[in-house]
Amino acid sequence: MEARFLLLSDVAAELSVSDSQVYHMVRSGELPAIKIGGRGQWRVERAKLEEYIALKYAETAAWVQDNPLTDRDPD
Repeated sequence: MEARFLLLSDVAAELSVSDSQVYHMVRSGELPAIKIGGRGQWRVERAKLEEYIALKYAETAAWVQDNPLTDRDPD
């Protein structure tokens, strides 16, 4: 069974980005997360990460739609 909550380092590995990039995403509110424990360690719920990924796919599809690739050397 997969863990419900992920460390920021786990999220970074899933997204192939740095730990600091994930920390920035969490602190900015871009990626929902919670702080737990006496030392306030960040955790990201796997379901929230999957929602975030789906949102990024939708945003990218919209961007591609709005910014079509044009042929630089038309024949």
